[in-house]
Amino acid sequence: MHDTSIIFSLFLVFSGAAVIATLALFARQALLIAYIVLGALLGPWALDVVSNPALIADIANVGILFLLFLLGLNLEPGDLKKLFREAIVVTAVSSFAFALTGFAVGMAFGFNMLDSLLIAAGMMFSSTIIALKLLPTSALHHQRMGELIVSILLLQDMLAIIVLLALEGLGNQESLLSETLILTLGLPALALMAWWVASRVLTRLFMRFDQIHEYLFLLAIGWCMGIAELATVIGLSHEVGAFVAGVTLATSPVARFIAESLKPLRDFFLVLFFFALGAGFNIGALPGVLFPALVLAAISVALKPIVFRVLLQREQEKARMAAETGARLGQISEFSLLIVVVASNLAVMSEKASLLMQSATILSFVASSFWVVRRYPTPISMDQALRRD
Repeated sequence: MHDTSIIFSLFLVFSGAAVIATLALFARQALLIAYIVLGALLGPWALDVVSNPALIADIANVGILFLLFLLGLNLEPGDLKKLFREAIVVTAVSSFAFALTGFAVGMAFGFNMLDSLLIAAGMMFSSTIIALKLLPTSALHHQRMGELIVSILLLQDMLAIIVLLALEGLGNQESLLSETLILTLGLPALALMAWWVASRVLTRLFMRFDQIHEYLFLLAIGWCMGIAELATVIGLSHEVGAFVAGVTLATSPVARFIAESLKPLRDFFLVLFFFALGAGFNIGALPGVLFPALVLAAISVALKPIVFRVLLQREQEKARMAAETGARLGQISEFSLLIVVVASNLAVMSEKASLLMQSATILSFVASSFWVVRRYPTPISMDQALRRD
């Protein structure tokens, strides 16, 4: 960066994001697209105002930890039983179908086996952020469609955690045995230890000082970051540790309060994450992957809604509701971007395949957001008849 001041960096990110987000809303687009576009414009491959996006990316990784922590906080045991009963078939079949499609596209365009498998993994998921941000609050909390979407997304996110765990082993093939032992022994040990501390210590502290919201906020952040760091000590990743930290607090009486309190902080860091992602996007290399990226994006936007609609109707859901649910899930996920980032950092994914998945994801975000906002009720619709809070 030409000016290494963190204040200048934050000025570029958030002042620029405020301007371009305004344009995105008028264009009926999800805001995270604005953050990616801003990063691409200011990054080293375009205007070169931000010549070293790694500075922001390091800070932004905290947002991913909070994203996974909040995911874990929402996974109550009662909800898990309900998820497996209602949505596991739809999620499993759709994930397999899109993984197979992504793998076939990767192989068809000349990518190697590992790149094609990672492309397949990225195609399995729909965007939690876009689906929930474009879903009216009333539907999210009180309607059958909201329950279905949340159920499918949570199951997909759990599947994404498994993919991240698999990447842990791929990243160090020379010690594959030790990595396997870490995953089979270290992860359960971490989860059991975290559960014991959370149930015996943290829950009591939360209950004793539940009126001091600042303390609850700080204790939750400390727990998230502490378990994330402990995970790295035993050979796991920060992301897995943050997820475990969230799951162990899911049954806490203040879990909902913590989740709501951390959302603004999560959003702050996610703005930085998507900006850094855009800043690292090599616009000059885009023509080399544009056609396969368009193919993957088209599969997500056109085929995913059809597959979800068919599967939901087979589960006895009404045709209209099944169609709208499918349309709202018709994009690639931010978790796909996370998988790309992790795989690239571990040097198990080629630069071209990484660029392909980033391009396809962004294209699917744009097309899906525009389609949903034009046809269905959302909080950002310019049509008052479709605008729902």
